[in-house]
Amino acid sequence: MFITLEGIEGCGKTTQTHLLANWLRENKFSVVLTYEPGDTDLGNSIRSLILDSHIDLSPNTELFLYLADRIEHVRKVIKPALKGGKIVLCDRYHDATIVYQGYGRGISTEFIKSCFDFLDFPLPDLTLLLDCPVEIGLSRIKGRRWDRLEKEGIDFHRRVRKGYLNLAKEEKRIKIIDAARPIHLVQEDIRKIVKELLI
Repeated sequence: MFITLEGIEGCGKTTQTHLLANWLRENKFSVVLTYEPGDTDLGNSIRSLILDSHIDLSPNTELFLYLADRIEHVRKVIKPALKGGKIVLCDRYHDATIVYQGYGRGISTEFIKSCFDFLDFPLPDLTLLLDCPVEIGLSRIKGRRWDRLEKEGIDFHRRVRKGYLNLAKEEKRIKIIDAARPIHLVQEDIRKIVKELLI
């Protein structure tokens, strides 16, 4: 089973992904916890380029760097884990590319999706969209050093959020969870949804 967690900056994806992984392991499921970009040797190098606020990347360059990361990630992590009968939990996946490079940067979403089809990326069985207002998300990450994407203007982040919500209307696999609430309440909703899928 392939489960992805998505959302804007500061929505709590990483925290919730780890909590979900721990819960699944406590219930005797075999879990592979992974993330994008960067969870391969090549991907780690690509991540440092993409997120470096001192490097000026064109939208197309940024897109193809993300795709290169995903090719390696799918080949070396995701597909082997799925073939081995594991539950794969991924912090960001291709919905992030559609909303950040598509809605955010203005690249054709149809072109991005055609790249996914050509590269034969596996589709998640379930995507948990942690949604909260942009102002709340950005306020949560105030204390850390911001990367190139986090430093984008608020309009960019609003386009990203709108993109996620639009995708949720189009894709039944995407379940929206109110991430503006306390962590334990968000996790409770996540577990209910995942439990239904596993049963």
